[in-house]
Amino acid sequence: MGFFQSLIARFRAPVPPIDDAAWRQAVQRVPLANALDPPRAHYLRQLAAIFLHSKRFHAMGDAPLDDFWRLAIAMQASLPALPHGPKAFKGWTNVLVYPGEFNVRRSHRDAPTGVVTDSDDTLIGEAWERGPMILSLADVALDLEAPWDGFNVVIHEMAHKLDMLAGPANGVPPLPSSMNRRQWIQTMQRGYDRLSKAVERGRRTAIDPYAAEAPEEYFAVTSELHFSQPALLREAEPDVARLLDAFYGPSPST
Repeated sequence: MGFFQSLIARFRAPVPPIDDAAWRQAVQRVPLANALDPPRAHYLRQLAAIFLHSKRFHAMGDAPLDDFWRLAIAMQASLPALPHGPKAFKGWTNVLVYPGEFNVRRSHRDAPTGVVTDSDDTLIGEAWERGPMILSLADVALDLEAPWDGFNVVIHEMAHKLDMLAGPANGVPPLPSSMNRRQWIQTMQRGYDRLSKAVERGRRTAIDPYAAEAPEEYFAVTSELHFSQPALLREAEPDVARLLDAFYGPSPST
């Protein structure tokens, strides 16, 4: 049994392969995929087919969500899954795609007083534990136009999904047996603490200050850098860069 067939055998329903012409067009338009070596590009195609088969896409508002955009999202979501396989997609089903930024209402309860306050956040992406991945299509398109600027909303949200495979996001995804969990926690915590202190002091930082919001955001933001601007990450946090090289494999840009 071939490799792709062994992957398909894990699913009850056959996984439809991606059309050759559609795949060639998408590779030309998705620079992160176009930069892969042939073996990883071949596996990416298999994983993207599984992603498309196992996820349900929903166009929100007037988002022009056609077959190309579904495939482009699937390809970028599959990049962080390359070393981990289809298990990286477990635990959720839906991909919600808005035409641009979207608003999310949140409730916060103050523990001492019990007072609940509501607020609206404007976002370009979000991932819910065992819930949907939510994306701004305008920002997905921007990432294709500027693939090496350190930002990629699909990879950011997929990093959260990997993080959530073991429960609520905390910046510590399930690790392969070859990686040491204590080393991961210590290295990522040191990087997060350095960034948080710099942000608190008003210093300019190489890593997006949003990464200082929480350890899980630090993991997601540095994951974006691994794929789209690894030289900056190696300069700013070489130990974190080495960890992500081990977790994700080599960056497409190296």
